[in-house]
Amino acid sequence: MGDRDKPGLVASFQEHYGDLMRFLIWRTGDADHAADVAQDTYFRLAALPDSEKPITNFRAYILRVARNLSIDRLRREKWMVSAETVEDEMSALADDSVPLDEALLSKQRLRLLDEALRDLPPKPREALLLHRVAGLSQAEIATRLGVSESMVTKYVAQAMLHCHKWRQRLDRDKA
Repeated sequence: MGDRDKPGLVASFQEHYGDLMRFLIWRTGDADHAADVAQDTYFRLAALPDSEKPITNFRAYILRVARNLSIDRLRREKWMVSAETVEDEMSALADDSVPLDEALLSKQRLRLLDEALRDLPPKPREALLLHRVAGLSQAEIATRLGVSESMVTKYVAQAMLHCHKWRQRLDRDKA
């Protein structure tokens, strides 16, 4: 991309921002997540090095970059959820002394926890995982998420309440 393309790319980002947000909301299912990916897309586009190959369709290029970034973000989030649940439950699955029914129950709890966490909005989910799994302080989480410490407290509380309600719903369904 030559120097003359970069201003056109940024201008095209602004011009197609509505299309981009609709695409990302459709793709991610969450407006906050979509806004985060759109911001990442803007920074990625602004930081692109010059290239010899000119971009012929700015809109398609922007949507492709956004699509790739949304996939990367979802993979990271999936890994974070898997890292938490696998660490806690895998020991029961791998331990030969654990009865098979307990190992299967651990596997089921792992799947249910993953479902509950996937149902959360991105920031509360990330705050909960950073707090419970990574052991970060509220100040560290606030810095990482770009929010205040009180917002981190609200996010974690929201996520915990969501998981509690999720569990109650499962218990009711079993009865």
